[in-house]
Amino acid sequence: MAEKTQKVLVVVDMQNDFITGALGTKEAQAIVPNVCEKIKNFEGAVYFTQDTHGKEYLETQEGKNLPVEHCIKGTWGWELEPRVEEVRSSTPIEKNTFGSKGLADVLKARNTYEGPLQEIELIGVCTDICVISNALLLKAYLPEVKLAVDASCCAGVTPESHKRALEAMKACQIEIRND
Repeated sequence: MAEKTQKVLVVVDMQNDFITGALGTKEAQAIVPNVCEKIKNFEGAVYFTQDTHGKEYLETQEGKNLPVEHCIKGTWGWELEPRVEEVRSSTPIEKNTFGSKGLADVLKARNTYEGPLQEIELIGVCTDICVISNALLLKAYLPEVKLAVDASCCAGVTPESHKRALEAMKACQIEIRND
């Protein structure tokens, strides 16, 4: 009997504050149609992460290093970008830091109890912060699962840091597509 193919797409932090809000960029705005198309046409499970901070954000370690309030739970900036929200198929996994241990736990359990995952593909923002953090965390949690990142569905803080993050992930045996 053939084993069921299990592919997973992880959509990282496609939230208003990273696209048109406090930390938005024209590169992030430009990938939204690609991201929505990828979600709609993906054959497999789709998971979403959602950067989530409280009102005390500026007092946190991250807030002291990035003193820009963003993704404060319940605000417009915290919500998924409207076109992404329209194609969302599962409840986002909230995370209060760059990489999501919760996402890694869910995917590790899925890999264990529902049969081995064939592939995890990541898309979203920011390539050089949250995408790379989640990719490396998943690589540590699931070293035998193929990991890929679709560069055409990712945007970094700057185009240069986006490229550096893609190179770093490639060096860690993560396949980079559409670069």
